[in-house]
Amino acid sequence: MSWCYQYAGVNTPKSAWVPDYAMKCKRIYHRNRFEKQTPQQGDIFLIWYPKLERPAHIGFIDSWGEKYITTVEGNTNDDGSREGNGVYKKRRLKKQVWVVADFISPTNCSQ
Repeated sequence: MSWCYQYAGVNTPKSAWVPDYAMKCKRIYHRNRFEKQTPQQGDIFLIWYPKLERPAHIGFIDSWGEKYITTVEGNTNDDGSREGNGVYKKRRLKKQVWVVADFISPTNCSQ
């Protein structure tokens, strides 16, 4: 995520640590509720892992549907693992998404 955004000139955390992308000021969607706007292509989603008590997987939103979202994710596989072998386009249930963050639109954050 970090490399893609940096390559595109988007200001984001320069980190591979998923929780760094859960910045409250960038959140537009949280646990089935829209906070600012409908997620769009290029926004990122985070998945919460109860066992780890933190978000532990991240990817790009490709499209946002009524029940499903289409994503582009690294470190995954056909089974949806967060310890995968490549970059995949996936279809996920919206209820799997913990947070969606918008790093493309300009927002000042103090976090």
